[in-house]
Amino acid sequence: MTAQNKSYDVVIVGGGMYGASVSWWLSQTPGFSGRILVVERDPTYENAATSHTNSCMRQQFSNPVNIAISRFCAEFVRNFRDYMGGDPDVPELAMHCFGYLYLADTPAFAETLQESQNIQAGLGAATQFMTRDEIAAAWPFYQLDDIVGGNYNAVDEGYFDGGTMFDWFRRMGARNGVEYIHDEVVSLQKNAGRIDSVTLKSGAVISCGVLVNAAGTRGVRVAEMAGIQVPVEPRKRYTYIFDAAEPLEKDLPLTIDPSGVHFRTDGRYYMAGGHADEDPAVDQDDFVADHGLWEEKFWPIIATRVPAFERVRVINMWVGHYDFNTLDQNAIVGASPEVSNFMFLNGFSGHGLQQAPALGRGLAELITNGAYSSIDLSAFGAGRILAGEKFLEKAVI
Repeated sequence: MTAQNKSYDVVIVGGGMYGASVSWWLSQTPGFSGRILVVERDPTYENAATSHTNSCMRQQFSNPVNIAISRFCAEFVRNFRDYMGGDPDVPELAMHCFGYLYLADTPAFAETLQESQNIQAGLGAATQFMTRDEIAAAWPFYQLDDIVGGNYNAVDEGYFDGGTMFDWFRRMGARNGVEYIHDEVVSLQKNAGRIDSVTLKSGAVISCGVLVNAAGTRGVRVAEMAGIQVPVEPRKRYTYIFDAAEPLEKDLPLTIDPSGVHFRTDGRYYMAGGHADEDPAVDQDDFVADHGLWEEKFWPIIATRVPAFERVRVINMWVGHYDFNTLDQNAIVGASPEVSNFMFLNGFSGHGLQQAPALGRGLAELITNGAYSSIDLSAFGAGRILAGEKFLEKAVI
């Protein structure tokens, strides 16, 4: 399918979760009546982060903006049909709130968790700090000899049906006039410090008013086409689905072990994730798995923390990519200081799915009105990248 027009008010590079979110929000934002084109290089989304996501949701961040973003995601998921206009064809989104449990193995880490708990509670989150004895009483299956305490929240924390959210962002956007095409942006043409047009692999040249970079791990290449450097690179992340010979008597919270490995209930099975000890940048097309990692790293950590997991069987695994922001592992959102009509939605570093409703809405507000009107996302601005100033977030997985 080719573009129906030669000029669009907004051209979005990348049709994954973020391209779908911002295009849908724009299509129904009061005051915006322009044409929107979404260019996606692989409409199967086979290797997109959207397809490899674990669909997790948490409010346990240390920065108030990240907490507000996740609280909006929970509201959006709970009221999904209403946000989609009340259409009875829109399904309710499933949300499984078994909670996150951050485990601390040092007094200093426990103090950091308590500081974050105070911030989260002040913003309405239900996070509580628990002592080792309280954790042991609640979940007797943990081995906690090295643990000092932990933070736990079972309200609006767990995982949700991100695939259905993505599907309906695209469906409703298309109903509102958003165009999706299967093509690839190969170059950007600048004029007077702005993006004037994009050239597609098919040879088409499309004029644009605003260019949105929502290209995931390929976002760095799109930025380079505009002469912009961003500290984003693909990093491999492993996910394992496993069965246990001795299933636990209750749901396993999404447990963040001090080692960095995390694991949780996944229906009748369990899910674990993390990365290799060496975590280099990789090629955007490199999804080759290190099949020794489960035996060498993941299973020993999991079985030590939960002795019942001594006898488990991996039934599925996959490798996905984080679009990893090497500066501070947080999103880059908003207009470039160098190219004014170039908009970033990049560098989510694993937070992306749960942040898509709020950040898509925020960028739609910025494009339409020149400012954020719901959650102030200016802290994610690209100016901090140029200045080398980090957005401080202590709760990065």
